[in-house]
Amino acid sequence: MRYLNDLKSVVEINSYTKNKLGVDEVGELFDKWFKELGFNVKIDERELIGSHRYYTSKYNKNAKRLLLLGHLDTVFPPQKFDTYHEDANWVYGAGVCDMKGGNIVALQALREIQKQNIEIQNIDILLVSDEESGSDDSKFLTSKIAKKYDYCFVYEAAGAELEVVTGRKGVGTFFIDIEGRAAHAGNCYSDGFDANLEASYKLQELVKLTDLSKGTTVNVGKMEGGIGANTISPHAQLTFEIRYKVTDERDRVLSAIESIVEHSYVNGTTSKLRGAIQRDVMQTSEGALELVEKIQKITNTALKYEERGGVSDANIVSSCGVVTLDGFGPYGDGDHTVKERASKESFKSRIELSRALFTHFIEKSDF
Repeated sequence: MRYLNDLKSVVEINSYTKNKLGVDEVGELFDKWFKELGFNVKIDERELIGSHRYYTSKYNKNAKRLLLLGHLDTVFPPQKFDTYHEDANWVYGAGVCDMKGGNIVALQALREIQKQNIEIQNIDILLVSDEESGSDDSKFLTSKIAKKYDYCFVYEAAGAELEVVTGRKGVGTFFIDIEGRAAHAGNCYSDGFDANLEASYKLQELVKLTDLSKGTTVNVGKMEGGIGANTISPHAQLTFEIRYKVTDERDRVLSAIESIVEHSYVNGTTSKLRGAIQRDVMQTSEGALELVEKIQKITNTALKYEERGGVSDANIVSSCGVVTLDGFGPYGDGDHTVKERASKESFKSRIELSRALFTHFIEKSDF
């Protein structure tokens, strides 16, 4: 199958987010393949990371517009996991499900459209280069482009039962920098302002913000501070993450964090907050559920859906008000590990699903 050969080609190129040359090499292959299908290619050049790729088809202003979204980068530095192999049921390698495999699904489905002598129109593709590191650069481009579209399909991996994704938690990463005052722990203990002690109080208050019944978590993943055992700590830092399922919880937690930062539990210490919401919540919307129902009617098959705690660039597009479904890629597991794999059978079913949907969309100018 040609598409598995294409998958092998891109998987064997290391595209660690910070490996600009590798990410761009993968992007150039997709440039070639989409040009063969008649797409125009726009490259948003970047100096330190891979360049983002935007592929546009013929535009019919009287029809709805569909954006297909993916990313080119993977998580392993060069020489760590650059191999590809397969057996009867699975393909193995970095990105086979997250998400070079998903990009190949979208590409092959469009190839199938071309074989039907159907002109591809109002279906465009955006492939960004920094999703695995948080999309700190590409999220601005994604937001700008997304506003042109009525629908978005994101080609992250499908669920175990080939579910699509209707909702994802929002996520934010933050740092609290705490300043105290150093003092000799033996001779001048009372002269010090213990930043480590302040950090310990703040950590406990942050964790109390977790509400599992609402899907809200606050995790202090890293704690640093101090100089040595004989010195009152003059500085400390907390690194933490928040995740939430609804905007009300986001607002509650952010407000509480500000209060925790402003309050000094240890007299003499001061604190500053850094960080931001990385990707806002993708809440399951009526529009997304309606689209799932339409897909089931178009394909005459059941389509399961789910919400996930992890984030993707679907969060960004959804936040722009675009009806968004994620999980159109193949099913796989072990992503972000050297055991990453994807099901060959799921490639077939996902390609056929996208082909059927693209055909309907082009012929009917909508879903």
